Amino acid sequence: MTDPAAVERDAAEAASAFSHPSVAPDAAAAYGEHPDQVVEFYAPRGAARGPAPLVVVLHGGAWRAPYDRQHVTPFADFLARQGFAVANVEYRRGSPVPHQGAGGPVAGRWPETFDDVAAAMDALPALVSAALPQADVRRVVITGHSAGGHLALWAAGRHVLPYDAPAGWRLPAPPLLRGVVALAPIADFTVAQELGVCGGASGQLLGGEESFAGRLPYADPAALLPTGIATTVVQGREDIVVPQEVAESYVAAAAKAGETVGLTLLSGVGHFPLIDPAADACAVVSEEIAQLAW
Repeated sequence: MTDPAAVERDAAEAASAFSHPSVAPDAAAAYGEHPDQVVEFYAPRGAARGPAPLVVVLHGGAWRAPYDRQHVTPFADFLARQGFAVANVEYRRGSPVPHQGAGGPVAGRWPETFDDVAAAMDALPALVSAALPQADVRRVVITGHSAGGHLALWAAGRHVLPYDAPAGWRLPAPPLLRGVVALAPIADFTVAQELGVCGGASGQLLGGEESFAGRLPYADPAALLPTGIATTVVQGREDIVVPQEVAESYVAAAAKAGETVGLTLLSGVGHFPLIDPAADACAVVSEEIAQLAW
């Protein structure tokens, strides 16, 4: 049973992270026809240092429809104020109404959630060139929080997807990335399901128990290793939403595959301070991104 004090702390951290007003982007562009197939851009603030590294942000929310990109716009603006160019990517999420016997909004759509992340990443160089000329598309770092951390890791591993992956998912060569900074990511689906992370969201994303095992090789970051791309996981030790065990399992899987993944564990930190501009943990995230980007 979860400690009531931990639940209270998590609620306070969530309230702080969601207390910031939404920040309007400097530009936006569509990468498809669906209303959710859009990227919003934030220009780097402050003194010009030449073309700025591009940080691609993938929001969390258990791949569920009620949680969209708006809640990470303060985080995107925070990164822009650190001198980065930022692309905040939206993607199709689960149905807004319960189905398949679920007690709430279902997590994700198969294959649309993955279709969108792949399409957005492939379209970004041209979109950035037109909408955010201050960005240097040769220096790209992907970051994502929670379910978005999963998508960030998945996007970096598309070149190691099985050859029979759905059309448009697999890349013939590694993506041109400086690295990935995954924030409390749902990075190992098997462990996440065992722990009941986000009400079994990983299983819902893959279509339920009957298709979970068959789709795992195409969706689970722990199965897409090694990637050959610099990767760091930032994780709060007090996280009760996506517990530390999930990150540790992914890092162990990487080591078994012959790859070193950085793991930054933050004491006294839960799930939401990683994207809260008012929290010290958010500054740590910016530093981790800077180490890869500059």
